[in-house]
Amino acid sequence: MLIATFAFAWMNLMAKYLKDFHPMQVVFFRAMGTFVFIFPYMIVKKVPIIGKHVFLLSTRGLLSFVSLAFFFKVVQDIPLGSAVALRYTAPIFSVVLAFFFLKENVKFWQWMSLIIAITGAFVMKGVDFRIDTNSFILIMLSSLFVGAVFVIVRYLGSKEHYLTIINYFMMFSIIGSLFFIHTWRMPIGEEWLWICLIGTLGLAGQVFLTKSFQLAEASTVAPIKYMELVYALIFGFLLFNESYGFWPIVGMLLVVLGMVLNIWIKRKG
Repeated sequence: MLIATFAFAWMNLMAKYLKDFHPMQVVFFRAMGTFVFIFPYMIVKKVPIIGKHVFLLSTRGLLSFVSLAFFFKVVQDIPLGSAVALRYTAPIFSVVLAFFFLKENVKFWQWMSLIIAITGAFVMKGVDFRIDTNSFILIMLSSLFVGAVFVIVRYLGSKEHYLTIINYFMMFSIIGSLFFIHTWRMPIGEEWLWICLIGTLGLAGQVFLTKSFQLAEASTVAPIKYMELVYALIFGFLLFNESYGFWPIVGMLLVVLGMVLNIWIKRKG
C-alpha cells in the first residue's frame, strides 16, 4: 500500500505538471498507459473482456472516467494537497450508497465519523480561498462518483475478474477522452516523459493497491492510503511553493480523522 500511494502521488504530480494540457488529454494518457499493459495480458490469460454484467461494468467505467476527468481538472486549478484531501471524502458517499442500495448496516458512530469528514471538507472550502466554488463542486462530484464506483466494485467483486472491471475503466476513459481531441496539442520535449509516467505510475498504483487488499484485510491496509496526502503536501510545498495555514490543515485532519475513524469502527465489528 505504501508503494501504491507513492505511485498515485507521483501520478497526481504528473497531472499537475501537465496543467497546460486539456484534462481530457491527461485522462487519455493515464488510461492508455495502463491499457497497453492490461489488455494484451487479458488476451493471453483469456480473461473475459466483456464480462457478464455489462450494464454495471459500463456504469463503473463511465463513473470512473468522469470522476478522473473532474479530479485532473481540479488538480490543475487548486493546490495539490487540497485536491487530494477533498477527494478522500469518497468513502462518505460509498457508505451512504451502500446503505441504500446494498442494504449494508451502518453504525451510529460511522455516521458521526462521516459528519466529521464532511465538516472538514467544508472547513477547507471556507478558509482556503484558493479553492474556488467550481473546483469544490467538481471535486465533490468526483468523490461522489468514486463512492458509487466503490459500491459497484464491491457488488461485482466475486462476480467478475478484477482485470475485467479495470479494463472497462480504461476503455471508457480512452473513448470518452477522444471526443475532446480537438482541444489536444502535441507534447514537446520533457512532456513526453510526463505523459509516459502518468500511465505507468497509475498502473503500478493499481497493481500494488489490489495486491495489498489481497494480502491483508481492508481495515488493516486502507488507513495507509492516507500517506498519499502526506506525499501530496510535500510535493506541493517543494515543487509548487504551496503552503497552508492553520485552519486548512485542521480541515484536512478532520477529513482524514473521519475516514480513519470509519474504518476503525467497521473493523471493530
